[in-house]
Amino acid sequence: MANSLSNMSLTFKTPQHHPCQSGKPFSFPVFSQISRYGCLERREFIARKHTTGRVLSKPSDSLSSTRTEFVKQAHEEEVTRKKQAEKRLVDCWQDMHGEDDWVGLLDPMDPLLRTELIRYGEMAQACYDAFDFDPSSMYCGSCRFNRHSFFDRLGMVDHGYEVSRYLYATSNINLPNFFKKSRWPKVWSKKANWIGYVAVSNDETSKRLGRRDITIAWRGTVTRLEWIADLMDFLRPISDDKIPCPDPTVKVESGFLDLYTDKNETCRFCKFSAREQILTEVKRLLEKYPDEELSITITGHSLGAALAIMSAYDLVETGLNVQKNSRAVPICVFSFSGPRVGNVRFKERLERLGVKVLRVVNVHDIVPKSPGLFFNETLPAMLMKLAENLPWSYSHVGVELALDHNNSPFLKEDGDPVCAHNLEAHLHLLDGYHGKGHRFVLASGRDIALVNKACDFLKDHHCVPPNWRQDENKGMVRSKDGRWIQPERPRLDDHPDDMNHHLKTLGLS
Repeated sequence: MANSLSNMSLTFKTPQHHPCQSGKPFSFPVFSQISRYGCLERREFIARKHTTGRVLSKPSDSLSSTRTEFVKQAHEEEVTRKKQAEKRLVDCWQDMHGEDDWVGLLDPMDPLLRTELIRYGEMAQACYDAFDFDPSSMYCGSCRFNRHSFFDRLGMVDHGYEVSRYLYATSNINLPNFFKKSRWPKVWSKKANWIGYVAVSNDETSKRLGRRDITIAWRGTVTRLEWIADLMDFLRPISDDKIPCPDPTVKVESGFLDLYTDKNETCRFCKFSAREQILTEVKRLLEKYPDEELSITITGHSLGAALAIMSAYDLVETGLNVQKNSRAVPICVFSFSGPRVGNVRFKERLERLGVKVLRVVNVHDIVPKSPGLFFNETLPAMLMKLAENLPWSYSHVGVELALDHNNSPFLKEDGDPVCAHNLEAHLHLLDGYHGKGHRFVLASGRDIALVNKACDFLKDHHCVPPNWRQDENKGMVRSKDGRWIQPERPRLDDHPDDMNHHLKTLGLS
């Protein structure tokens, strides 16, 4: 009997209703002997790797040694698979970066593009995870970490980037809900909010990516959806705030433009506008790596997605991405749940300049439907032509990747608007998306608990508490004398000493 079983395998079929299986038959090996303790022992182990289809086999005298050998071989297969994926990224990073507008990569979903989208989405999510939004904190509105330890503190060392600069914005705009302020009189800044960072890939990661990548990540609003009322503001020419544009009919939402260009010279952190901070830092990095293959990737969620599109437009319109050898550094935007930014003229100008934009949205999210709830790109062309001069006529830009949270068996179908807008939920949907009409199957096994980090979206039977991410003891620590206090944080970086030099060379001084 044992001999007859040694070369057999049993075949089963997974239930069709199982949320994470394909319903296809699968098989596993039958072990050759049953021990007196009721445990299965193997003289021979055969396993088929799903990623490569290769059969692994290794005879062994004991179950423990067999398992060890199998784990070793499985690890080698995983390393090989990763190397193949890395080699592929080196060869085709331009396609992932939107060189051909992602034609043929979205349906069915290209696995490598999915990985890249999640990676940049996590860099945008880092803006939320690092942001101090507690009004009881003296540092409310700032980043909780020093930029030199930013990715380390967030457990993102494997991303292989180094933060080169933090970004700040002022509160002197018509988007007050974007800003968070401390309730205490002693605060780090009364005028500024931390809104993101600029990072550059290190040497090892640059080899893996096939180029030196400069990433700009923007934070979105942290006050639920109250700012939607602010998004109903009017369009105005982008050239009004000295952003070069030969066409005065190119217009963007007024609040976005204010947030991007306003400054307060009495404030240490926002004496330079977010625009000036971006342009000077990108200029510095391009000069630092003059002989390397480069790319600029800008990412953001919600309001940060709008700022990502606007800053990408600005970099190309000013010609800052053109190097001394006349080669243009490609610029791509990975936007998550972003609103409309400008009118149809802005869309046309952006396309003419060659800025590539991929917008990831949840079809149940209201934010991508605004502003321009009534006059937008969904209207017939003739009607849009008549309405294009109205101050509330908007148009989306780039390529859209539409996801549906009802396709995920892990999520509640009746999630509130905040859940539908949540960035971690978008990354979860990306992980399970394989194309229109395809079954939802998690590709990387990304932890579903991350969805409930800042909302209540997972079904209750997963037993993951809502809004679970929080600071221990609300940031309070015990001092040497035994008292509980808010600790002082290291001095926040503001602006480098060569800011004025770069502004002068850019003609912005």
